[in-house]
Amino acid sequence: MPITTLTSREFNQDSGRAKKAAEKGPVIITDRGKPSHVLLSIAEYRRLARALADLGGADLPDDDPIDLADQL
Repeated sequence: MPITTLTSREFNQDSGRAKKAAEKGPVIITDRGKPSHVLLSIAEYRRLARALADLGGADLPDDDPIDLADQL
């Protein structure tokens, strides 16, 4: 899984590139040279959230707001 790093300026100028990269792996967005955010695909976010819940590290709500948004 490749990790892509973009500056906040690069992210703002080409969010499409960031979205494409996030389909392949995490995208680290830096601010003033330091990591500040991570962009993940929704599939990867859900996988990580469920894995964390399975480990007992977090409780997922019964009505996942992301799943509800998909139904709109």
